[in-house]
Amino acid sequence: MVSTRQNSDMTQKHQGHAVVVAITSRAVFDSEAGDDGGDVYGAGVAFPLLQALQRVNARLLEDNSAESLLFDVVLITTSSRQQQQSSRITNSTRHHGLEVGRFCFSSEEDFNESLLKQNVQLFLTTDENESLQATQQGVPSALLDESSRSCSSDQLRVLFCENTVIPPNPGPPPASRQAAQRLAAQLGTMRQKFGMFHSPLCFTLVMSRGSKESCCDALKALRSIGVSVDEAYCLAGAPRGPIMSLLRPHFLLSEDISGLED
Repeated sequence: MVSTRQNSDMTQKHQGHAVVVAITSRAVFDSEAGDDGGDVYGAGVAFPLLQALQRVNARLLEDNSAESLLFDVVLITTSSRQQQQSSRITNSTRHHGLEVGRFCFSSEEDFNESLLKQNVQLFLTTDENESLQATQQGVPSALLDESSRSCSSDQLRVLFCENTVIPPNPGPPPASRQAAQRLAAQLGTMRQKFGMFHSPLCFTLVMSRGSKESCCDALKALRSIGVSVDEAYCLAGAPRGPIMSLLRPHFLLSEDISGLED
């Protein structure tokens, strides 16, 4: 059973052009914390990411009030406990000033159906099993964790890795990579709308393995789909953790389920 409700507080995005991002309510809200007499959930790990998405939308609309290439956020709830408190979810969204276009309430069994029905292009969750299910359906997915709390709320930072752009095996790319590349192309178009400096959207390429030539090939592959990165790092087998702690990206765009600590 899947139930979807539009947020009457929000102007709905143009479905044909917007980048649809689905985030689970467990990532957005902390059910163990709250205020306002218990009617409002506390902030979850995804708060800085949502604020960064809103910052990108705000800047795009500042430059062009008719802009249709915007982020359209769908809040997905599979928790039966939170579904029983759906009014608390909507109240929390309003209280925290979150720009959520639609609320989707789904059982765990119909979870994949809800992603496909909403034409989700990026799924963000704290649950590895949900991320795996989404990826198997060809929906790019990324894992969020406690480190997400320390990310910037002023600039959306997207990390690319080698398997997004360089096929590890010959033959036709899997649906997950095709979907990741389509999303990357849309994000690239969005990034081009901003100048080189002070952009609310930042791309970084991190190559964990391979030579300097491999990094150049990855940069060329990204440019071929309209993505120009702001920074690139070739680690040549060195651990990725230290650079991650400096970059603090919001998510890693990959064809696999992707956590920033992998």
